[in-house]
Amino acid sequence: MSDTKYFTEEGLKKLRDDIEHLITVERPKISMQISEARDKGDLSENAEYDAAKDAQGMLELKISKLQDSVRNARIIDESKMDDSKVYLLSTVTIKNTKTNSIMTYTLVPEEEANLKKGKMSVESPIAKGLLGKEVGNTAEINVPAGKLTFEIIEIVR
Repeated sequence: MSDTKYFTEEGLKKLRDDIEHLITVERPKISMQISEARDKGDLSENAEYDAAKDAQGMLELKISKLQDSVRNARIIDESKMDDSKVYLLSTVTIKNTKTNSIMTYTLVPEEEANLKKGKMSVESPIAKGLLGKEVGNTAEINVPAGKLTFEIIEIVR
């Protein structure tokens, strides 16, 4: 049985678009590769055929997992969330107390994380350390490189 996965509306739409692409573009492409490999003769010694069948199996597994995520998806209702503390979907500005560098991230479900776009997975060590904190609080967070201390500067929704 799969666990519930939380998404923003944007994240769930992207997931559905990804599934659609895999089914309508990638699946026919692999079917064509299998057909072309089959036309080359003896399947018992046909490496192209074996590779295409393996790719098909991997694709079907990926489609199945993504469809399972959609079946268990829940949209996060941002209107019912507390703005005074850091939670999922909070956009939080933090300051590294050692370097005084300031960063802003939106905490999102893991499937939607993209640091280049300022979206940090709520499952990351830094995000976990920030959860539940208020403006002015500090968070000491153990990361692979050691311990970091961040001050919460601002929280917006």
